[in-house]
Amino acid sequence: MRKYDYSKTWPRLLTQDIVSLLSQIHEFKGGQNILIAAKFYTFTQLMEIAKIQSTEASNKIEGVFTSVERLRKIVKEKTPPQNRDEQEIAGYRDVLATIHENHNYIPPKPSIILQLHRDLYKFSGLSFGGSYKNSNNIIAEKHQDGSKKTRFEPVEAWETHQAMEALCKAYEDIISVGKADLLLIISMFILDFLCIHPFNDGNGRMSRVLTLLLLYRADYVVGKYISIEKLIEKSKETYYEVLEQSSINWHEGNNNYEPFVKYMLGIIVAAYRDFYARVDNVISKTMSKPDRVRDVIKGTLGKITKREILGKCLDISEVTILRALSDLHQRGDIIKQSGGRYTTYIWNMEKE
Repeated sequence: MRKYDYSKTWPRLLTQDIVSLLSQIHEFKGGQNILIAAKFYTFTQLMEIAKIQSTEASNKIEGVFTSVERLRKIVKEKTPPQNRDEQEIAGYRDVLATIHENHNYIPPKPSIILQLHRDLYKFSGLSFGGSYKNSNNIIAEKHQDGSKKTRFEPVEAWETHQAMEALCKAYEDIISVGKADLLLIISMFILDFLCIHPFNDGNGRMSRVLTLLLLYRADYVVGKYISIEKLIEKSKETYYEVLEQSSINWHEGNNNYEPFVKYMLGIIVAAYRDFYARVDNVISKTMSKPDRVRDVIKGTLGKITKREILGKCLDISEVTILRALSDLHQRGDIIKQSGGRYTTYIWNMEKE
């Protein structure tokens, strides 16, 4: 069986690119707690939106869907799930809430991971919830047409229990030493978890909730306010590519973690950048709503759509945004490029 030992692996990951990403994340983290403590009451809406986006995106990657309206109601617990997909969405909602609220009391142990998997399927009544796989499986990329591409053949079912015990012990051993950067260890742990692929179903979703759990326990709580799952879903093709690259020769213990680690660190950097942009938007609420729409467009390099503006101005109604866009266009402050639902707006640099 493959051995799990991060003590000699993580130093080899300290390349120039990875050190740069780590430095950015550490700097972002430095200001994170100060901002949250000072303006906590303003972040409630960001948390609610992140919960919806995370639940939607993580399930969407696995081909689990429902309507936007139904999704919002399920996440807000205003309606019971009505089919298999909605049952799995409700399960993810509850696991996400558990991690958000209790992460300091949830160590990454096999028994805990099994409990989280059980809760993921608690609405479906499926017997495999909370149990390791009982047959061999594969890591496959799912396409929109329903076809699959095999990426990797994981650990066989009979050795899954022992592999998970060894994986969690390796994680506990390396963090107890206190020398390695936890961001590197978390990324490697998630890659190894995916290569073990311990469950009949739900491995991808479990990898994402475990990512959040380990990040939160290390005080990187950006995932509470910005959906890391949505960032992964938007870059799904790259996610599958780096997963495949980093799993080559994994069974022999000679795989290269670097592609997957760089990808995950890039996702975290993107989340923090989005977080600080949203914070700036929250703080700017002293400005009038039309002026905030104006600043969003002015601060965007290139084109921006109405939908993207709505995403950056969460408390401004669509009617107000449309009125502001019309006024800005009439004054010549912005250039409108018509395209129906894909109409875009660009700040008019020549007028400055």
